[in-house]
Amino acid sequence: MSEVRVHLVTGAGSGIGADLAQRLEERGDRVVRVTRDVVDLADAEAVRRWAVALDEPRLDSLVHSAGTVELSTVEDLDLADWRRQLDVNLTAPAILTAALLPALRAAAGTVVFVNSSAGMIANPTWSAYAASKFGLRALADALRAEEAEHGVRVTTIFPSRTATPMQEKVHAQEGRTYDASRWIRPGTVSDAILHVLDLPADATVPEITLRPR
Repeated sequence: MSEVRVHLVTGAGSGIGADLAQRLEERGDRVVRVTRDVVDLADAEAVRRWAVALDEPRLDSLVHSAGTVELSTVEDLDLADWRRQLDVNLTAPAILTAALLPALRAAAGTVVFVNSSAGMIANPTWSAYAASKFGLRALADALRAEEAEHGVRVTTIFPSRTATPMQEKVHAQEGRTYDASRWIRPGTVSDAILHVLDLPADATVPEITLRPR
C-alpha cells in the first residue's frame, strides 16, 4: 500500500485554497489546512513559531494560496495596509518555506506559489499588492535554483482575476459590479496546481499563466 501524500495549503478557508484542499482530501491525500483560525499570516513571529512546531516529517507539497489586497494610489497609501500585504503575501510564504524545507526535501516535494497577474505587471492603485507579488516571484525563482539539488520542485502560478471572495472585495474597492461568471473559476486554478503536484519526477513546471477567455 502506497504512503498517503501530505500537503500543506495556506488560504484553505476560501477560494482557491479551499477548493484545492477539498479535492486533495477527496482523493485520499492528507491536508494541513492553514486558515486565519490556525495562525495569523500577518504576524511573522507567530508564523515562524507555528511552522517550527509543526510535527510533519515529510511534505509532498507546500501550496501558498493565502493572500490579501487593499487598493490605493501611492499618494494615499496607508502604511498599515502596505505592511499587511507584504507580510501576508510575501514574508509569511518565505518564513513557512524556510521552516518546512527539511520536510519537503524528505519527500522530494513541490512548492507552489499562487501568485497573480499583478506579479507580472503593476497597474494604477495596485502598487502594494503588486510589490508583494513581484517579490513572491523573486522568492520562487531563488528557491527554485537553490533547491534543485535537493529534489524540491518550485512552481509559480499566475492566475488573472479569479472568482473568489478576494475578487469580490476588489470589485467593491473599484466600485464595479461583481459578476463571477466573467472570471476564472477557483477549480480551474486547482486543476493547474494538481497537474503540477502529480507531475512525474522527470520534469518540472517553473511557471504557469492563466487568463480568462
